[in-house]
Amino acid sequence: MARYIFITGGVVSSLGKGLMAASLAALLQARGYKVRIRKFDPYLNVDPGTMSPYQHGEVYVTDDGAETDLDLGHYERFTGVSAHQGDNITSGRVYQQIIAKERRGDYLGATVQVVPHVTDAIKEFALAGQDDHDFILCEIGGTVGDIESLPFMEAIRQLRNELEPMQSLSVHVTLVPYIAAAGELKTKPTQHSVRELASLGIKPDVLLCRAEHPIPDGERQKIANFCNVRKEAVIPALDAPSIYSVPLQYHGEGLDTEVLRGFGITDAPEPDLSRWYDVVDRHSNPEGEVTIGVVGKYVGLQDAYKSLNEALVHGGMAHRVKVNIKWIDAEVFEQGDSDIAAQLEPMHGILVPGGFGERGSEGKIAAVRFARERKVPFLGICLGMQMACIEGARSAGFEKASSTEFGSTEEPVVGIITEWMTQEGLEKREAGGDLGGTMRLGAYDAKLAANSHVSAIYGGKNEISERHRHRYEVNGAYIEPLEKQGLIFSGMSPDGLLPEIVERPDHPWFVGVQFHPELKSKPFDPHPLFAGFIGAALDQERLV
Repeated sequence: MARYIFITGGVVSSLGKGLMAASLAALLQARGYKVRIRKFDPYLNVDPGTMSPYQHGEVYVTDDGAETDLDLGHYERFTGVSAHQGDNITSGRVYQQIIAKERRGDYLGATVQVVPHVTDAIKEFALAGQDDHDFILCEIGGTVGDIESLPFMEAIRQLRNELEPMQSLSVHVTLVPYIAAAGELKTKPTQHSVRELASLGIKPDVLLCRAEHPIPDGERQKIANFCNVRKEAVIPALDAPSIYSVPLQYHGEGLDTEVLRGFGITDAPEPDLSRWYDVVDRHSNPEGEVTIGVVGKYVGLQDAYKSLNEALVHGGMAHRVKVNIKWIDAEVFEQGDSDIAAQLEPMHGILVPGGFGERGSEGKIAAVRFARERKVPFLGICLGMQMACIEGARSAGFEKASSTEFGSTEEPVVGIITEWMTQEGLEKREAGGDLGGTMRLGAYDAKLAANSHVSAIYGGKNEISERHRHRYEVNGAYIEPLEKQGLIFSGMSPDGLLPEIVERPDHPWFVGVQFHPELKSKPFDPHPLFAGFIGAALDQERLV
């Protein structure tokens, strides 16, 4: 029988509910329990796939091709449990399904209402696919009091009544602000937040209190008295030196112990936190450092490249080095070559990440050219690989090489694909159709060339599976002329039609991949491409 932990947030947004959920799941997992985490998002988009990265941060893609909230990345990185389509739902998706049923007549003429139809759909989502899990953690996006989240709160209230006693628990993440002028921590915002939650019929069992300063016992007791919880259930959550310190910090404050106690579990095995101690040690005690230049389009908001940022950190952990990331707006390189050398010469590695649209594309191509000519370790991801192919084509004499994504071109080195093979069969798409959900999404296999550099990076494997998110592909008609100029296509789709990986054997480390390896990197299991890239950057650092 699965037990449910419902996680809500109050006072303000951005308190770290996703990180808290991931950390709690990691602690329960360390005690031997089987866990799964789900995210309820109140916005009306069906998924975040069409949302600007500046609005929502990165779109995290699962193996089964779901475009989801970036919090699912935290969940996977902290637990190693692969998320899937059923682990993220939005109000938009709920209403889309309900309206489709209404149009078909599935409700037999009934008046379709928020209660019970919307709340029943949310409860059905929460209860689906338990798969013999011990704990299912459900994080509710937004802040208590938001109009958008009310149907989700009502669904939780109903679920807590319908589940067996001791089968559910509510954790409320709140803020205890420090007023510098008064020199005091204030508990009133937490009290009001809990009162708001209680007015919706949900009584929190555990309070996780975010604070910049230690919360004295007297203040914890005050919160407990006014919020109707035990003092031990008021868990201080202070700022941590890194996100990977958070599970150990929360364990030290007794979060997992108190949650288990709320379920009546007092004889749980002690957690094996050895891998987390190792992760923190590698992160906190580096034996060197490298600087990586990320030449991208959305560098104004680092959440737009959240998984990429963490994957680079993981690559550093593999070598016990600190990775300094310099975010560089690709558009600055479109203003003349002088800026390119000034900004990229100090870099020990250059990474061009994924993205959409023409803006900044010429700057990315210029960064690829710099990495190729100066022999600086290079990693191109998705659009970054496409830019590497366009740069290679131009250097091979195809001066007008470009992508059809950027407009009409005489040399379409990159073009849109309208059909491709999946494990389920042929997928088709209209060139001018909807944007949402029409990309090559999710895990696809690729075959690696024997004795290639990338095969060695993957430990000698000849076949891999990686996650994709893109509409455009490198045009196979250009493979032969590009290979004659030294850009080798060392990874292809199993049918040999779609290029997946390119590399330059005459370069110290030059790899471009059509997929997103950052989505599968973990702190305790760094992705081999990022470990290899940072290793090459470390060699570069020793040369300069």
